[in-house]
Amino acid sequence: MDRNLALEMIRVTEAAALSSARMMGRGDRKAADQAAVDAMRRAFDSVEIKGTVVIGEGERDEAPMLFIGERVGSGWQHPDHHAPRVDIAVDPLEGTNLCATGQPDSIAVIAIADDGQFLNAPDTYMHKIVVGPWARGAIDIAKSPTWNLSAVAEAKRCAVSDLTVVILERDRHIELIAEVRKAGARIRLISDGDVAPAVAATQPDSGIDLLIGTGGAPEGVLAAAAVRCMGGDMQGQLRWRNDDEIRRAERMGIKDPSRIYQLEDLAQGQVMFAATGVTDGSLLRGVRFLGGAASTHSVVMRSKSGTIRFIEARHHIGTKPGLDFLRQRS
Repeated sequence: MDRNLALEMIRVTEAAALSSARMMGRGDRKAADQAAVDAMRRAFDSVEIKGTVVIGEGERDEAPMLFIGERVGSGWQHPDHHAPRVDIAVDPLEGTNLCATGQPDSIAVIAIADDGQFLNAPDTYMHKIVVGPWARGAIDIAKSPTWNLSAVAEAKRCAVSDLTVVILERDRHIELIAEVRKAGARIRLISDGDVAPAVAATQPDSGIDLLIGTGGAPEGVLAAAAVRCMGGDMQGQLRWRNDDEIRRAERMGIKDPSRIYQLEDLAQGQVMFAATGVTDGSLLRGVRFLGGAASTHSVVMRSKSGTIRFIEARHHIGTKPGLDFLRQRS
């Protein structure tokens, strides 16, 4: 995949972030998600790829989706065009509740890989553990949180009490939270959206050392792409809610419902990851509206080079092509 494609993906996430940020704190999660989806679709029309969405928005949210199987990119308009064929994992607004209530860590996010290199994760849950490069190879999701905290602390040459763990605040995590507290680690509880904290766990200065817990499986694949680019480590195991989900997953090619997925099982080959902040968070700053202009803060990564770029951009809404929708919302 051409390195310039990574910058094209930033333009797509910027468009989604700019549009959905208009809805921040207004209490309408579906309208915020719809704004992000519509803007992302428009932005994809100018990208010279033959993209297929293999990870779309979570169906359980009953949200407007860039649906699985949807074709995006201008390459499809010209059958003979030599545009690269890529798989796309996408969440136009990861953390819809966070945006709707004005809370931190809502982002617009895309990951791309060569055809067939992402796990076709069904819309169910995934138990995950994520660490940065300093603890690569030290984790084992089959073992207890206490064991993993000790292993990560040893890898980082610090005490368990120095570690900060991100966990989704859910009833299903009551025992996990109690065990992590008993082990002595610090905890940052989050209400929604575990992609940005998972990526932040791979950053040396984010204040987050690892993420543990059960969240969305599609979001797990998105996070895996970024973890690959950062040289971190991640493991996941699908958590089924009912037998119908298992049967659906079998039709999608999941042969072992209890399999533990290593990082390279979730996102193989050369991958790219791009995200733009919608609200301020541990990874990115949110959109700022400046009276006829707006600023964005994004990150783009490539596994091939290991390059991570943080990009600050100023958008002049009155003159920049493709931002007409923002004038209409102003």
